[in-house]
Amino acid sequence: MQLPYQQTGDKDLTLLQNRWIPIINPVLTAPLANANLLSNISLITGLNVINHKLQQKLQGYIVVLNSASITYYDMQSTNQTPDLTLKLVASGPSTVSIVVF
Repeated sequence: MQLPYQQTGDKDLTLLQNRWIPIINPVLTAPLANANLLSNISLITGLNVINHKLQQKLQGYIVVLNSASITYYDMQSTNQTPDLTLKLVASGPSTVSIVVF
């Protein structure tokens, strides 16, 4: 979502819009601005297929909470449904929270 430019006769508002819109719009359109937090995801050892609920192709993810000392990697390069799921391989069981974008 971008900030709309409002046509107005107010010179001060026009000046503010001309300064702030080019600065704010890149922040608002950045992938992380529309991120989802997936909380309490239970991972099992091996492949985990997680519905990321983005309704678009997954661009990235960040594990923000992890209840166990495990390693993980994704299989997005071979994922047939990247617009729906995140394929995550875990070295052991854990409960995680993941920010997806």
